[in-house]
Amino acid sequence: MTSTAPPDDDLCLRPATELAALVRAKEVSARELLEAHLARIERIDPQVNAIVTLDPEGARAAADAADAALAAGEEVGPLHGLPVAHKDTHATGGMRTTWGSPLHADTVPARDELVVERLRRAGAVRVGKTNVPEFAAGSHTFNPLFGATHNPWRHGLSAGGSSGGAAAALAAGLVPVAEGSDMGGSLRNPAAFCGVVGLRPSPGRVPTWPAGLGWATLSVQGPMGRTVGDVALTLSAIAGPDPRVPIALSEDGAGFAAPRPADLRGLRVAWAPDLGGLVPVEPAVPEVLAGLLPQLEAQGAVVEEACPDLREADEVFGTLRAWLFEATFGDVVRRSPEQVKEAIRRNAARGAALSGADVARAELAHTRLHEQVVGFFDRYDVLLAPTTQVLPFPVEQEYPTEVAGVPQEDYLGWMRSCTLISATGCPALSLPGGYTADGLPVGLQVVAAPRADLRLLEMAAAVEQVTGPARRPPL
Repeated sequence: MTSTAPPDDDLCLRPATELAALVRAKEVSARELLEAHLARIERIDPQVNAIVTLDPEGARAAADAADAALAAGEEVGPLHGLPVAHKDTHATGGMRTTWGSPLHADTVPARDELVVERLRRAGAVRVGKTNVPEFAAGSHTFNPLFGATHNPWRHGLSAGGSSGGAAAALAAGLVPVAEGSDMGGSLRNPAAFCGVVGLRPSPGRVPTWPAGLGWATLSVQGPMGRTVGDVALTLSAIAGPDPRVPIALSEDGAGFAAPRPADLRGLRVAWAPDLGGLVPVEPAVPEVLAGLLPQLEAQGAVVEEACPDLREADEVFGTLRAWLFEATFGDVVRRSPEQVKEAIRRNAARGAALSGADVARAELAHTRLHEQVVGFFDRYDVLLAPTTQVLPFPVEQEYPTEVAGVPQEDYLGWMRSCTLISATGCPALSLPGGYTADGLPVGLQVVAAPRADLRLLEMAAAVEQVTGPARRPPL
């Protein structure tokens, strides 16, 4: 095969949508694409520590099989031949999955979980696993097995989390597509810190299986990419119903593949720089993002400062998260407390202390919160807000203890710009919204009405056209 591929580094930094088209047209082979990414991983990942398990030979065999399928004229999936790395909390059959915990340092699952299986069926080539905080608890990626993931924009700064390895790998050009999960911002926060796109879909849009708590809606799985189009393409492969998942939504995923940018003329935009006064934000963050607003207005959008009433969101998120932590980690904490980090022990203990009445009150508030956001999105098409309240901080710091002069009670406090939105059940996406004077990315959080995932992608694509293509980190 005669390749028309650009130099390897440029190939590794192209959008996934372009790479998928090149492979499908046989202008670049899956093997060539893989070798370019493996070479870049070898050269750059030691500085970043994004990929913690790597299987070059397994990936080469899968890439060769992908090329053979194309040569035979077989029908192929939307991600055919694209290298992918899976979050290290997502089970990969035959490949180590550690959850960032010494308790699972040598765990090799027997089978893929659903999100991994769907990416494989879509033709993606499994390269390895991306780094996470221990059991995905927290929005800073470090653990006792692999250490900290560094931000590709500046070594020594956090890449966010818990899908921090995935975001850093994308920004660094180590893989063109990735996936992760999001309870309190774990797809959006690292996307903001690393200058990529992370989508928290509506609960049930990407079914999670197997799952012990099949009816829970606080944690979701979703795609990450370097552009909105890349995220949409990946969502098309992992979304769709599954009868084993009780909250799974019925729409087929294929309809998300290529969203058309929304028309900004007349679009009703709500701008909430501090989510209605509920969250402190370091001044540099809204200062960067506010520069977008005149550009949106120049394209015909109607921008007003407004926010739904999120005052009950803290109780909803805090109570339901603690309940989930007790159900998921309570036995582990009681059995091996010395091998589980303090933040997990504390959350599980809070969950164990909850009464049935506590959980019932949180669910009543959850319902009221849903009604609030439904009414809000009758008046506005989209909500824009900062993704994070701070800029990337040093990797040695477990979490910011102060935001804009306001002390934070625990490791969740600085994440409330995301956790409050998680409690609403709305789909939300972070995309690069600008850069500080010294070059760090700042994430813009784009939120749409419940289950309006396609509309969210269309509006995010329109905003992305205004902000321009994301910059490349100086690697």
